[in-house]
Amino acid sequence: MKKYLRISYCIIICLTIGFFSGKITQSSITTWYPTLVKPIFNPPNWIFAPVWTLLYIGMGIAAGLIWNEIENQQKQVKIALQYFVLQLGLNALWSYLFFSLHNLLLASIEIILLLLIIIECYKLFKPINPIAAKLFIPYIAWVSFATLLTLSIFYLNNF
Repeated sequence: MKKYLRISYCIIICLTIGFFSGKITQSSITTWYPTLVKPIFNPPNWIFAPVWTLLYIGMGIAAGLIWNEIENQQKQVKIALQYFVLQLGLNALWSYLFFSLHNLLLASIEIILLLLIIIECYKLFKPINPIAAKLFIPYIAWVSFATLLTLSIFYLNNF
């Protein structure tokens, strides 16, 4: 039962971070964001909430699976979870930089750092629990796309 509680706890934390990140973006989605020039591959706004919800659930499950290995690989698990917390914080920071501060340059730099930390988190997860690592693959794919989108929006609106 303890294992399921850890996973549930991690899912709740991730969804809470996602909820507050969504709150940060809400007002700008209808006011500032529509004024930006966006690339042709920009998805419709309605797609972001369900995709991020699924990604946060996957992240939470992955973190819970890693946490469940604490008795077997204490040092590796602690390091992996520190990277997990770091990437979760950077994830939330991107929303603030992009949607609250409207700082496309900082958001562009920050999302590159976020992607690198997510990839490192994946690498740290893999030897501890390969399933947890695999749960990060959609997240890596989406943030790779979000990085391209952010850089494109920066380019289209600043040059």
